[in-house]
Amino acid sequence: MAVSDELRAKILRYFHVEKWRVGTISRQLNIHYTVVQRVLLQSGSAEARTVLRHSSLDQFLPFILITLKKYPKLTASRLYQMVVERGHVGSPDHFRHYVALHRPRPLIEAYFRLRTLPGEEAQADWGHFGHITIGKARRPLMAFVIVLSYSRKIFLRFYLNQRTTNFLDGHEAAFNAWGGVPKKILYDNCANVVLERRDDAIRFNPLLLSFAAHYRFEPHPVAVARGNEKGRVEKSIAYIRTGFFAARKWKDLDDLNAQAILWCDGQAANRPCPEDTSLSVAETFSQEKQKLLPLPDNPYPNGEREAVKVGKTPYIRFDLNDYSVPHTYVRRTLTVIAKMNLVTIFDGYKIIAEHKRSYDKGKQIESEEHLKELGDYKRRARQGRGQDRLMQAVPISRKLLIKAAERGYSLKSVIHSLLQLLDDYGAVELEIAINEALARDVPHPNAVRLCIEKRRENNNQLPPIAMDLPDDKRVRDLIVRHHDLSSYDQLKTLEDENDN
Repeated sequence: MAVSDELRAKILRYFHVEKWRVGTISRQLNIHYTVVQRVLLQSGSAEARTVLRHSSLDQFLPFILITLKKYPKLTASRLYQMVVERGHVGSPDHFRHYVALHRPRPLIEAYFRLRTLPGEEAQADWGHFGHITIGKARRPLMAFVIVLSYSRKIFLRFYLNQRTTNFLDGHEAAFNAWGGVPKKILYDNCANVVLERRDDAIRFNPLLLSFAAHYRFEPHPVAVARGNEKGRVEKSIAYIRTGFFAARKWKDLDDLNAQAILWCDGQAANRPCPEDTSLSVAETFSQEKQKLLPLPDNPYPNGEREAVKVGKTPYIRFDLNDYSVPHTYVRRTLTVIAKMNLVTIFDGYKIIAEHKRSYDKGKQIESEEHLKELGDYKRRARQGRGQDRLMQAVPISRKLLIKAAERGYSLKSVIHSLLQLLDDYGAVELEIAINEALARDVPHPNAVRLCIEKRRENNNQLPPIAMDLPDDKRVRDLIVRHHDLSSYDQLKTLEDENDN
């Protein structure tokens, strides 16, 4: 039974002032006597222990106390089963009241009020602000928050995941906004900071250590389950939820972050500073800024790094989307370094492509230059395949192409026309016509066509029948060689001799 403050006050007054017994108080207030006993024990009344009635559970009290001391959070229902196995036959309701009276109370801990010097310390943490949908992708909306412990200057930036690269990017943006670096930063024991911890033995995330060495600050994880040690960033996140994010409208992530910058420099900076309420956060920060460590001369090379493989098509897959690369890199392994708004693709140390980052799902982010290069390559390849097919079927065509190039004719058009004649009339007719055109010193497809049509007209041959070949290059590029049929004439001669 939950005891209200008013009921608690009545019980204590009747017991200590009116000197009523436990049973009298329970009857007058219509509550169970164990509730009265519990209130008196919790208030530290030593006299209440003398009014406890004898119970069949008293013989199990040493076992109950030892078990609760070892396992303070053990439920009464589980403890009841343990006592029943040892011979208790009472009801579970009475047992729960009995355990409530004897369960050890947690000690109330007092805390020192933490004070820091200007420029000495900052506190950083993530805050979860729900999810957003970008196209087909549903992504978490995470807020990186870092606050200077002395001036309470807040820096806020939103990301779509909690990756370490975004964690470090938030630090870098905050340092640039503040124009300096605090000497120490407090964290909880998240994976961005701590990979493994055994008491005071800590294995730090190597990316954070490298970043801290570059900016020369000390990363300091607080003790496990001691969130009070970084209460300033916890309060800042709560302040952001009510003072900035609640009922706010924004178009996209860039718009939200732009509004966050204005809020940090406006409303959040104009509030009174807790260290000195006569000054605002902005005024206190102007004093603290002089105590911050200077920024290094060169920026830290931060970014998500991932090895990717290019398949048969000139694209790499990164974070649910495909990004184009030059076609010469198919079947290769490349490296992607991605920042918040940019995806850069490397071949070793060479940058081969850069794209604006997409947080959608299943999108193809392409460069017009890459597509144009691939199209030009395919056209050249088709022309090369056609030329090879022509020269393999009719070797003399090589000589005609050389002379056509010398005359300035378009080789692409010449090859296309000769291939059409090859498909319509065959290699034998085309070879004869090319020889005649070369003999007349007219290396042009029209001259070859006239020669073929004139030969067919002299031989009373019908025009060729157009055939629709399958759209399969294996069929269209198939070379059919015509063999000499004189051997069949010899067989006919032998048959005639046998008949005679």
